Amino acid sequence: MRTRAELAADLRTLGLGPGDLVMVHAALRRIGPVLGSGDAVIGALRDAVGPDGTVAAYADWEANYEDLLDEHGRVPMWWRAHVPPFDPAESRAIRDNGIFPELLRTTRGAAASGNPGARMVAVGAGAAWLTADHPVDYGYGPGSPLAKLAHAGGKVLMLGAPLDTMTLIHHAEHLADIPKRVLRKEVPFAAGGGTDWRTVEEFDTADPREGFADDYFGMIVEAFLASGQGVRGKVGDADSVLVNAAPMLAFAVEWIEANAPELS
Repeated sequence: MRTRAELAADLRTLGLGPGDLVMVHAALRRIGPVLGSGDAVIGALRDAVGPDGTVAAYADWEANYEDLLDEHGRVPMWWRAHVPPFDPAESRAIRDNGIFPELLRTTRGAAASGNPGARMVAVGAGAAWLTADHPVDYGYGPGSPLAKLAHAGGKVLMLGAPLDTMTLIHHAEHLADIPKRVLRKEVPFAAGGGTDWRTVEEFDTADPREGFADDYFGMIVEAFLASGQGVRGKVGDADSVLVNAAPMLAFAVEWIEANAPELS
C-alpha cells in the first residue's frame, strides 16, 4: 500500500519540483494500491509542486450526442431539446482518458477551460490563468492551455499512461506545416438556463493523419526520449515519463513535418 508521502517523494525524484506547472496523464491502476486512492495521487502531485505550482489534465467532455450529427455536423431539430449542453465547470470529463481528469475536475478549487473538446482542468496557483480565455475554435492552437503550458516552461507527466496519449502533440499537429482536415460541428453550450447551439471549427484530431501509424504520438515521444531528453522513472509501481513541454513540442512539430511527406 503506497502513501501520499511516498508518491510525492517518487515524483520529486522523477523531477517535479516547487512551482512547476505540470500536465498529467495518469493510469491510476498502474501505480498500485494507494492509501486514499486517486485523491491521494492528486495530493502527492500538489505536494511535489508546492503551493506555487499547478497540476493540470486534459478533460474533454462526455459529448455522447455526436453520433446524431449529420454529414454537415448538424444535430437534427427533433433531437436538439434532448441534448445536454456543455458547461465548462459542471460537465463530466470524458472517461476515455481514465478517471483522473474527472477526479481533478471535482477537486476543490479546480478551474476548467471553456472549449468543449479541448477542455483542460487544473488546480493550484496557475489554474485560473491556464484555463482562462480558451478559444472555442481551434482549441489546440495558439491561446490554448497547451500553448500556455509550453510558453510558461511547463512539464508533461505520463504517470503510467501510454505515451501515445500525450495531448500536447495535438498542439504540435496544429502548429505543423502539413495539410490538415477541418471539422465543423454543432456544439450545445449552456447559456442562461438554456442552450446556445454554435458551430465549432477544429482540425481533425480524432484519427491519425493519413500515412501515419496508429500510435505515432508514442513514436514521437520515444524518439524524443531516445535523443537524451526527458526522464523515465517509477511512481509507485507505474512506469512514468516526465518531459519539458517546450522542447517536446518543438521536437514533435519537427518530427511531424519531416515524416508527413514520406508517410503520406
